[in-house]
Amino acid sequence: MASPELVSALVPAYNHVRYVRECLDALAAQTHRPLELLIGDDASTDGTAAVIRSFIRERGGEFTRVVFEQRTVNTGVASMLNDLIAQARGRYVFLNASDDRAAPHAIEVLLAVLEADPRVALAVGDSIIIDRDSRRVFWGVDRDTFVDESEATYRTWVEYLRSVHRPGSFDRSRFGKPGTLHRSHYIPNGKLLRRSAVLQVGGWRAGTLEDWDLNFRLALRYKLRYVDEVLFAYRWHEANTMRDAARWLPLMTATEAYIAEELRNPAAWLRTLPHRDVRSGLRNRLGFGAPRNTPGG
Repeated sequence: MASPELVSALVPAYNHVRYVRECLDALAAQTHRPLELLIGDDASTDGTAAVIRSFIRERGGEFTRVVFEQRTVNTGVASMLNDLIAQARGRYVFLNASDDRAAPHAIEVLLAVLEADPRVALAVGDSIIIDRDSRRVFWGVDRDTFVDESEATYRTWVEYLRSVHRPGSFDRSRFGKPGTLHRSHYIPNGKLLRRSAVLQVGGWRAGTLEDWDLNFRLALRYKLRYVDEVLFAYRWHEANTMRDAARWLPLMTATEAYIAEELRNPAAWLRTLPHRDVRSGLRNRLGFGAPRNTPGG
């Protein structure tokens, strides 16, 4: 039976005039209802806000409630998301960047996961990759793009993530655990989050890779779940944060510092013990030397 729970879709937007309508139309096409829409334009300079207003006039009535916050000064995605979640009324929030696109059944599928287990704070599926023209594309070894699937090394975002992160990270027993998340971030976009859990860990933190930082803090308290089904489209274009090293590296450094600070708490270390790399480091710190062969990776 379909869940009657209100879900709040959060859309932070900045200079995505070319993509934001596609993002919002995909949210209007969601099979789950009731659904409210909260959009934040972070002082875009390219007409993004006008596209959002046009969408609200034409399709806003398809949502239980619509909130549109437009800023005159750019303050960053973390600040915008914290403002939007503070206004959300749903028990669950679906995070959708304004250049990405959700599959019609995405919220319905992920909501069933969170509803089934109150210990789960985040659920996410796989993503196809689309380009600036909304064509499905595929990645080669160095994330070079191909339209022809036969030339592809990676057909989905998670296929790529599996290849570059620790083996087994997407297994149910390891996905979203501090022992794998503290080293690198492998959780894709298109997440459904339990609102109370996000608020309990303090929301998004400015000056970091805010999704990795938040997801790690959630992992210290809750379970995170991966659904092995394509539920999202991740857009690969020239303005992606991960393609701008000058912008990305300082954020990564700050995030790693915050995670290291979290791990100084003994309780956090205990949560990482099932994983070989952390267990070895802890044993060495305690003077026990290297452990014997242990499973995991």
